Amino acid sequence: MNAYDVIVLGTGGAGLTAAIKAHDEGAKVAVFEKAERVGGTTAWSGGMIWIPNNHHMEELGIDDSREDALTYLMSLSHGLIDPELAAAFVDTGPEMVSWLEANTPAKFDIVEGFPDYHPEFPCGKTEGGRSLECPLFPFTELGDWQHRVSVGYNYGTAPVTMAESPLGTAVPKPIDLDEIKRRAAADERGCGQSLIGRLLKGCLDRGIKPLTNARAVELITAEGRVTGVRIEGPDGVMDVGARGGVILATGGFEWDAAMVRAFLRGPMTSPVSVPTNTGDGLKMAMRIGAGLGNMREGWWMPAVEIPGDRGDGRPHQHLFAAERARPRSIMVNRRGKRFTNEAANYNAFGAAFHEQDVARFEYANLPCWFIFDQAHLDRYGFINSAPGEPAADWVSRAATLRELAADLGIEADALEATVERWNGHCATGEDPDFKRGSSVHDTWWGDPACKGRPEATLGPIEQGPFYAVEVRSGVLGTKGGPQTDTRGQVMNVDGDPIPGLYAAGNVMASVMGMTYGGAGGTIAPGMVFGYLAGRHAAEVARSGRNL
Repeated sequence: MNAYDVIVLGTGGAGLTAAIKAHDEGAKVAVFEKAERVGGTTAWSGGMIWIPNNHHMEELGIDDSREDALTYLMSLSHGLIDPELAAAFVDTGPEMVSWLEANTPAKFDIVEGFPDYHPEFPCGKTEGGRSLECPLFPFTELGDWQHRVSVGYNYGTAPVTMAESPLGTAVPKPIDLDEIKRRAAADERGCGQSLIGRLLKGCLDRGIKPLTNARAVELITAEGRVTGVRIEGPDGVMDVGARGGVILATGGFEWDAAMVRAFLRGPMTSPVSVPTNTGDGLKMAMRIGAGLGNMREGWWMPAVEIPGDRGDGRPHQHLFAAERARPRSIMVNRRGKRFTNEAANYNAFGAAFHEQDVARFEYANLPCWFIFDQAHLDRYGFINSAPGEPAADWVSRAATLRELAADLGIEADALEATVERWNGHCATGEDPDFKRGSSVHDTWWGDPACKGRPEATLGPIEQGPFYAVEVRSGVLGTKGGPQTDTRGQVMNVDGDPIPGLYAAGNVMASVMGMTYGGAGGTIAPGMVFGYLAGRHAAEVARSGRNL
């Protein structure tokens, strides 16, 4: 059978980083991708990476340190973050960024001002610096691969950076229409497209061409070591050998209903990732005795389902992030009650969907609805309606709150009382119930005219008609899988490394535990542990022995 030093399964940020690093450490590398196009969920994302203490912070005079970063992460741990893995992430992240910038087309800029997701926790950054993104990248540089990167339904080919978008800056600056047209004509892309485009170019420059439509189905072992992988490819089944190791970078399991039911801590109905994330790497690792961790967790994301499909026959789930932070809006459950800080970061928000009403034996906050008024719609628009335009036909509406409650099946008296209480909070500029507006993060995605003040997210609901949409429990991806050591080696159920097997990205037990440090906190650990895994697997291949 064909043999390589290192085999990488998956072509998201984790997999491509692993492939590049392994190659530059002297390894002969092969990359296999299950889907027709490369990029994984990273290509569908905003493309930011959360790297504390990065050198761009020093260049801009932003203070950070290893100690501060670890203090911040461990303050969010709830006992679920392994201190050694956290240290490996914090120590290696800045090195990885510098190395990629020196050796590949990947370049990074700070997303100016973007606060951490829990900025008031110890050593959190209220004014940003830890979230990085790539500048625009002309996809014409990819040659025959220009149109072989997966394009998501939320960001598309994104001829803007996150820093230019309403999600990446508190006060967006409109881009001239002629400039947008120029970028589109040149196929210049930002966000996750830019990150993947740059990493893919790094692979192609090294002669590493991913084989697509090639699904890994079984790890090959000999004498307790992983020695290769069985691939169902475009030309049939083939066994491929790996002298140094196989790196799993196959994504999560959010599209496998049975695994979701077996492992996640609460309901999840609305994944917003690539549909190839069906737990392939996890299943292969489980078959050979991998120890698992963090299996109940996902990168939680409230979602709104838009009628019609997203282009692949699946429901179009809109990532419901910035809308929740804007004034003149709240979220309520079926009893007409608010139940959390609506402006909280999307991952933390997921916990509110898992609260149980033990007396009624049901989830207390599902179903739930986002409620807003005409003034909100006029000023901010809503999803696919621009400010000043009518709401889409699929958005529920009524002349009064009582009529809206009747249409939705919500307790009308409670909804009216909830809105009255909310309006009173807005008048005083403080939300004593759920502290909305008390965090810098809450005001980041609110009204840009009130940046940094509670009014950026607090505003009364008083002008009819009134509108509502149901909000569902979604994920950007799952974050549980094989446990690894600080070199990315998968551990068995006894806590010992499985020689020749590595994991990075959403297929591995996330170093982040249940939390999300800041924008880019999903992709960054995947790339860091891909970097570590690629380096170690290449070293094993060079030495010809286990390390």
